[in-house]
Amino acid sequence: MLITNIKYLFNVREATHLLRGHALAELPTLENAFLKIKDGYIEDYGSMHTLEEEDFKQEIYDAKQSSILPCWCDSHTHLVFATTRENEFIDKIKGLSYAEIAAKGGGILNSAKKINETPEDTLYLDAQARLAELIQLGTGAIEIKSGYGLSIEGELKILRVIKKLKEQNIIPIKATFLGAHAIPNAYKNNRSAYIDIIIHEMLPKIAAENLADYIDVFCEDGFFTPKETIQICKAGMQYGLQAKIHANQLNISGGVQAGISVNAISVDHLETIGEEEIALLAKETAPIATLLPSCSFFLNMHYAPARTLIENNAAIALASDYNPGSSPSGNMNFVVSLACTQMKMLPEEAINAATINGAFALEVEHLVGSITRGKKANFIITKNIPSLAFLPYQFGTNNINTVVINGNIL
Repeated sequence: MLITNIKYLFNVREATHLLRGHALAELPTLENAFLKIKDGYIEDYGSMHTLEEEDFKQEIYDAKQSSILPCWCDSHTHLVFATTRENEFIDKIKGLSYAEIAAKGGGILNSAKKINETPEDTLYLDAQARLAELIQLGTGAIEIKSGYGLSIEGELKILRVIKKLKEQNIIPIKATFLGAHAIPNAYKNNRSAYIDIIIHEMLPKIAAENLADYIDVFCEDGFFTPKETIQICKAGMQYGLQAKIHANQLNISGGVQAGISVNAISVDHLETIGEEEIALLAKETAPIATLLPSCSFFLNMHYAPARTLIENNAAIALASDYNPGSSPSGNMNFVVSLACTQMKMLPEEAINAATINGAFALEVEHLVGSITRGKKANFIITKNIPSLAFLPYQFGTNNINTVVINGNIL
């Protein structure tokens, strides 16, 4: 297929590398462009005036001055869950704290209870429907975590659902084992016993069925300490699971330091960090700083200091944190807009963070994340927009005309 008359072809790269600091503001763009697709991959691109007459003999899609950018790469979600939690949403409006909601049986433990009561087939069908909706919103690669089981059966159930989603092979999907999301009530007075279950019972079964790509820990006051985080991640690494860390969401928890000590691919959240953490993330070998602005929006919390991180040479990715409790939306278009309006990221920075750097956080940068020859033809065709900035500027409007996955127009 030949796509012609593209107004702007965004994020065109001959080769790709992780973007740090001021490099995030560089978004290579072609105007009045074409794009060639062959067997589901990007074959070529260039300016319209360079096309030859024979090029027009193949199937043609006239973009009619629409623009194209790579699909979003959402590197942090909790897509598989049993039920929504809108009642807790009302409790928050009424002023109840997280601790008060948890005391009423809400929060992560509520989701875990529902997961363990819900058949695997039901979880799969619900997750499949959510994923299909996200693809229509432009997501072309995604990570999905467990963490709402908090039992051997529950965690395996979620990871088996994710494996089924992977087998559809619509878009690249990565699975993350997050058994260390919270301490179940049955172990609140014996947390080491639950950690032993994660390490000695859950991990061997997960490895035997090849159910996960990564291991994650919620390193936070009241959840898992840095020492426990390192212990659990090192156990996962013995089974080939690279670490991702929930770090510094509510407090300066030591999550960044723990992530660095286990060579984590990313440290996620970072709403609460200090000068020490910023200096550590500035290093070329530091993990990717994955920021989740829709979580801050929904919880009415402060946002991660994106501008400071960029000025200090950090590598930033943006993700949705889609989950039923603190970010009940996987709409990456809104995430990009929030990054601009609330974290003062430039449109170019936000789009790079949500595409190519998100791909690096998923370790699929060789497949997606930019308009590059040989990569999968996973991209968004916009409506006729006047400029790149129009996408995050008009936050309440769907400016996607269509989505292309593996060369197929949806």
